[in-house]
Amino acid sequence: MSRIEVSPGEPLEKALRRFKKKIEREGTLKQLKARKYYEKPSERKRKKARAPKPR
Repeated sequence: MSRIEVSPGEPLEKALRRFKKKIEREGTLKQLKARKYYEKPSERKRKKARAPKPR
């Protein structure tokens, strides 16, 4: 679960921008979009095989 501390006097827009960046870095949004639709196991394997290997 992601949390952002908002300091007194900090504009809400600035805190929201920090929250969005944190969510993007954690990959939460990407994971949510991936789970939105059912993906067959064979499609998952194919996607995993095509993905670049981490170094």
